[in-house]
Amino acid sequence: MDTLFLMNSMWVMISGVLVILMIGGFILLETGSTRMKNAGHIAGKTILTFGISSLVFWAVGYGLIFGEGNSIIGFSDFFYSGYEVEGLGLSGSVFFLFQLAFAGISLTIAFGGFAERAKLSVYLIFALLFSIIVYPFVAHWIWGGGWLAEHGKQDFAGSTVVHLTGAMAALAATILLKPRIGKFNKDGSANNIEGHNQVFTALSVLLLWVGWFGFNAGSTVSVDGAFFGFVALNTNLAAAAGTVAALLISWIVVGKADVPMMLNGALAGLVAITASCAFVDTWAAVVIGLVAGILVFYSIRFFESRKIDDPIFALSVHGTAGVWGTLSTGLFATPELATVGEPGLFYGGGLAQLGVQALGVAASGTFAFLVSFIILLVMKTAMNGLRVTEEEEIIGLDLSEHGSYGYPELVNNEAAKSIKNANNTPSPLAVQQSTVN
Repeated sequence: MDTLFLMNSMWVMISGVLVILMIGGFILLETGSTRMKNAGHIAGKTILTFGISSLVFWAVGYGLIFGEGNSIIGFSDFFYSGYEVEGLGLSGSVFFLFQLAFAGISLTIAFGGFAERAKLSVYLIFALLFSIIVYPFVAHWIWGGGWLAEHGKQDFAGSTVVHLTGAMAALAATILLKPRIGKFNKDGSANNIEGHNQVFTALSVLLLWVGWFGFNAGSTVSVDGAFFGFVALNTNLAAAAGTVAALLISWIVVGKADVPMMLNGALAGLVAITASCAFVDTWAAVVIGLVAGILVFYSIRFFESRKIDDPIFALSVHGTAGVWGTLSTGLFATPELATVGEPGLFYGGGLAQLGVQALGVAASGTFAFLVSFIILLVMKTAMNGLRVTEEEEIIGLDLSEHGSYGYPELVNNEAAKSIKNANNTPSPLAVQQSTVN
């Protein structure tokens, strides 16, 4: 076993661990961006659904993506047993684990659109079906030698495969679940339902930023030539540019330097550069991040104006930025770096690659949305609704779905204060409503 094989395997293994640790970043992001009465539920279901997606990926997901088949889907290599793949250049098991992590991240993104109102059973069933009949198809088309790969679709680490796919599933969920109680007024104006912990969201962005080096740089799946360093540099520059751009645009338009918007700008920059990080020069990475930071600001405002309640802004951060990032390679891919497809428009490649990128966005996004919508619509009928009852939503999913709280001491302290102030014992519902936020 040669040294390069071992080094490649070690590098991708480390990268895979970084990507899996991004699940922790998403736990903090989602819990911090939502209310404390749902914190334990959101954290717990994230771990559970990653477990489900891991088992499904082992059983059928990997084979559907990378197995022998046709241009639409693979039909072999189910129940992966750890075999080695000839010519891969690294351990087959390591590559499998790395790809499993990507599938889990896409599902986590999708579930952002379910937050604070979906039944736990909905998460379980959708996790299973998304991992079988949504994500593997898009991944096979682009990464598994499918029809978009045959057209030269550029998506180095997943702006389309991971982020847009997850965001379109989130869109289907937000439409069918409808807005959270109190989000919109009768006149259509929106109320700001603030997350309970801005420190959590800031820490989550830092964790995700670091994890993205595994996401993007790890997708080189090789240490040969140390090209992963260049990919990591582009990743960092785009994130930095997105951070600054989102803060400045919110400051200019709203008059306040909005911290949550700045954090979303960082993530938008990361999402956008994910497709193009290996295909563009450093100056282009900065431009891609800057545009992503501005786009996420206006995208969030657009979806809210359409009465679409997206608690963690998955549609804007992963959807809008994912579309921009995918299209950006059709503009900025250089002749030297475009190892897949053709150079971009600004490097003499004409509109050809931009057209392929647009086709990939349209086909992948439409497929992910329609299939997710149909799955959820059938589930809604079969399960007598996707959403918890109004009383359960007001109480919070921690108590209604799990019978315990993510912050039990805080709840107990608030209950004791209520008893002391009222000189009698409040009802359980009154106690829960007193701690809604």
